[in-house]
Amino acid sequence: MASVDSVLNALRAAAEATRLRLLALCADGELTVSELTRILGQSQPRVSRHLKLLCEAGLLERYQERSWVFYRLARRAGNADLAATLTGLIPRDDPTLALDRERLAEVKRVRAEQAAHYFRENVARWDEIRALHVPEEELEEALLRLTGTGPIGDMLDIGTGTGRMIELFGDRVERAIGIDALPDMLSVARVNLEKAGLSHCTVRLGDMYKLPFPAGSFDLVTIHMVLHFADNPGGAIAEAGRVLRSGGKLLIADFAPHDLEHLRESHAHRRLGFAEDEIVDWLSTAGLTPGEPVKLPSERLTVTLWSGRRSNVTKLTGKVVGGMLL
Repeated sequence: MASVDSVLNALRAAAEATRLRLLALCADGELTVSELTRILGQSQPRVSRHLKLLCEAGLLERYQERSWVFYRLARRAGNADLAATLTGLIPRDDPTLALDRERLAEVKRVRAEQAAHYFRENVARWDEIRALHVPEEELEEALLRLTGTGPIGDMLDIGTGTGRMIELFGDRVERAIGIDALPDMLSVARVNLEKAGLSHCTVRLGDMYKLPFPAGSFDLVTIHMVLHFADNPGGAIAEAGRVLRSGGKLLIADFAPHDLEHLRESHAHRRLGFAEDEIVDWLSTAGLTPGEPVKLPSERLTVTLWSGRRSNVTKLTGKVVGGMLL
């Protein structure tokens, strides 16, 4: 629990125009120093000083991956509750903040275009690219073990790509839906599902941060090698948890932390893997009970499988800020 001195220090840190703008921006997801600098139109040293004060006050979280440093609104430690309250009080119609949001949208648009270009260029050999990191057969066998052998019910595959996860579980589901943001990927997935005779499985265009389904719609949700491309991984996990039924399971496959920074440029990766406690924290925050992570090491990269189950009695509580449940 935060002390009175800690709260006063946080209020002093937030009581400055630029720092309030930074809090508002970081409530929308993870941003790098260079991105925040472009949005605010201020020098990097000045922005970095403001960010340092906000982190010291427990209002923002900072973490570094090689040459990139990310900032996001504090979620649990420090003054996370105060950070959520302050961002909720910031007027959305303020002209300066409205301009910040426009510039943020442009930053995200350019980032999305770069990722989409990469996907379009590589869609025909997407499964081949995935196989470069860890043997796909080994990964798929591990995923199957985590789901047992019985029928599954309704399945959602987020960032379905070529539809491989739906193919993997297709004979055990009553219905499966795959969503992806790229039409080229969906075209390939539709062909693959038709060849596999999975007429009860479909794919559609969709946004993983705004899933077009009511809460409690699926028994199994998969996010297979997708989060390292995401602007807001925690937000994607929170949204996946929202659509899980009681007793449903979320399965995530992604990289453990690594130092292959060239993957940012050559393969459009935004994150260089995830620490176990980071994903587990996001699962817990989404109201899911985390399972024991499963590690699949290879020569250069380790893939980790995380799982989270929606309890039969769990009820989502808290406040959603910038797509993340707090």
